[in-house]
Amino acid sequence: MKISEKFNWQVLCPEDGHYFFGYYDRDPWNADLSKHLTLKAPQCEKLPQIGETAEVGYLEGTNRPFVPCAKTRAWCHQQGAMTLWLKHRQNCFIYNDFDLEEQKLVARIYEIGRGVVGRYEFPIYAMSPDGRWGATLNFARIPRRGYTYAEALLPDDKVPDLDQDGVFLIDMHTGTSTLLVNYRQLIAAHPMAYDLKDQYLWLNHIIFNCDSSKLLFLFRHCPEQRKPHWQTNMYTVDINGSDLACTLSQLHWTNGMISHQIWGRTPNEILIDANWRQQGNEYVVFDDRIRPFRATRISRGMGPMAHLIFSPDGKWLLADSYPKDGFQSLARVNAENGEIEIIGRFRHQQPDTFPVDVRCDLHPRWSADGKRITVDSIHQGKRKVYLLNIE
Repeated sequence: MKISEKFNWQVLCPEDGHYFFGYYDRDPWNADLSKHLTLKAPQCEKLPQIGETAEVGYLEGTNRPFVPCAKTRAWCHQQGAMTLWLKHRQNCFIYNDFDLEEQKLVARIYEIGRGVVGRYEFPIYAMSPDGRWGATLNFARIPRRGYTYAEALLPDDKVPDLDQDGVFLIDMHTGTSTLLVNYRQLIAAHPMAYDLKDQYLWLNHIIFNCDSSKLLFLFRHCPEQRKPHWQTNMYTVDINGSDLACTLSQLHWTNGMISHQIWGRTPNEILIDANWRQQGNEYVVFDDRIRPFRATRISRGMGPMAHLIFSPDGKWLLADSYPKDGFQSLARVNAENGEIEIIGRFRHQQPDTFPVDVRCDLHPRWSADGKRITVDSIHQGKRKVYLLNIE
């Protein structure tokens, strides 16, 4: 079955294994768009086990072999190894790994043609669009094991070190790190701090805004870390540590009323998939400085739930869907008038016996010039990276 009758989707990777990039909030392409970072996974049926490695490398166009560069013990099916191209070092990318000798997570620097040429002492979760800053958190505290690494062992302590753990900011030029926000500050800014008593606390999903001046991230808690059923509060903060605020509280997330969050076209715009009116999912933006916020509707949603991202010029949205009737849809949304055009339908027949966090979401990504889109899909059985030249 064709993905689209109108659009010419191509398979970007070879047939000899499972290939994917990972999340939708990052750019897999290098500066001249000749190389697309990709992970080759040994399996896609279960969560990675301790010691299980995946290959980190890149693809250079259709009908060309995968170029393996290194192996990593820090990977997962949802977000890969957090691979990112460095802006200040030509032909270099980073990937998270577990240092077996030192027994800790790090981010290694790989240079094309030379190999591993350095590292950061922390795993990197996100990098600012200008390439100057990285952000990270304690991966071991993430109880949803499909979004962390097998080597990052889940702690028994429900409460972390309130003064020494939190969101860390990393200077990508020097490698120095700063604790930007600690848990004590997060609790102080929490709208219902009494709700955190006897709860397991953790952080997840750090994202930089478009001008590299702010971060958003999720502060979550649940009664039992090995059976996570969590509540979510979304925070924003300037990269100098000022203006920490809970921008969306758990009240906005209850009963699936928000599915995903990401920064938008301006430094203060946030984009979400919301079902606040209980009339189905809608794609909504708001300014994080206005509190309480005022939302603007861009379009109806496709449901159920979507990963959303604006095109580099802000004129379009990509929106995927979770599986429905055996298919996942990908839409291009006109940000001005809200018109939705389905640009691909991907067969999704992942067995129900697989753990939920090894599922294959489309996770759509734009290239920096807005002319290419890639997704991860099991349309043909194995995980593959699919490419569309949208121009």
